[in-house]
Amino acid sequence: MRKIISVTGILMASLALGACGSDAENIPGEKLPLGGVPVAVTDTTVMDAFEASGTADPVRAATLSTKLMGSVTAVPAHEGDRVASGQVLVRLDARDLDAKRAQVEAGLAEASAVYGDATVQAGRIRALYADSAATRAQLDQAETGLARATAAVSTAKAMAAELAATASYAEVRAPFSGVVTHRFVDPGSFAAPGAPLVTVEDASTLRVTVSAAPDAVRGLKAGTTVTAIIGDVSVDAKVEGVVPSGPNLYTVNALVPNPKGDFLSGSSATLALPRGTRRAILVPAGAVVRQGDLTGVRTVTDGQPTLRWVKLGRTTDGMTEVYSGLAAGDTVVVAGGER
Repeated sequence: MRKIISVTGILMASLALGACGSDAENIPGEKLPLGGVPVAVTDTTVMDAFEASGTADPVRAATLSTKLMGSVTAVPAHEGDRVASGQVLVRLDARDLDAKRAQVEAGLAEASAVYGDATVQAGRIRALYADSAATRAQLDQAETGLARATAAVSTAKAMAAELAATASYAEVRAPFSGVVTHRFVDPGSFAAPGAPLVTVEDASTLRVTVSAAPDAVRGLKAGTTVTAIIGDVSVDAKVEGVVPSGPNLYTVNALVPNPKGDFLSGSSATLALPRGTRRAILVPAGAVVRQGDLTGVRTVTDGQPTLRWVKLGRTTDGMTEVYSGLAAGDTVVVAGGER
């Protein structure tokens, strides 16, 4: 009895191994579909497009500097911080401006006092001249003094406005809401006029910039909606402009809304520039088989699925384009699951 059981077990194991070996030989490494449905392949008309590669950069980006020369006292913003419009990003030492402000304020006060006195004197001389108690020369002298006093006040106010404008550069503020992407200085650094201090980007709208030949942009104009591929995601983009950028070359700019920050600025991007229609082979995305870097589909031959390697294009709305390896009339298996 023990010998019979042993022989039976060995026989069953051999049959099982033989079956597994047969599957591996016919379709190496294939995962058999559960509930697979055969689908006939047909060619269809699709929109043809020229894919031009470029980058997606923020529409609003600013590298801030100052007109002053002095030491940096504070840098409240750090790289990666989200800042609001008008928020202070860098502060400079402005003690020399404070001293000059006192001088300007004193000069304005003096000019105002002289103006007040000149106004009173001019009023008196006018009254006396009307009563023939003052000469014309005295009146002219009083009017000239009033004019000079008025000009002095205007000059003092202009100096105060200029100082206020200059002092505003002691605090570098964000020109718009965004994210600090680069910080060039730290407290104690020396800032020079025009030297970069901090960079702010607003990535709520991205601009995809690509270059293409004239044939690819013919008929394209501002306001046209095209497809942009950023990373592996397709999104609608609106053409901002098409301009010549060199011999036999045009630059196309398209805007992509990015209010939630789904796309990172500086990402590689592609614009699909429409250029008519063409015939293509499409299969459901569920028919695609992936094994490492290889892609294929299961075709049905004599009622049996056979794995066939193919070259695939992009997937849109659940349908994947097949560049080579399939022909119209072939039947592929669309898997409902895998085991």
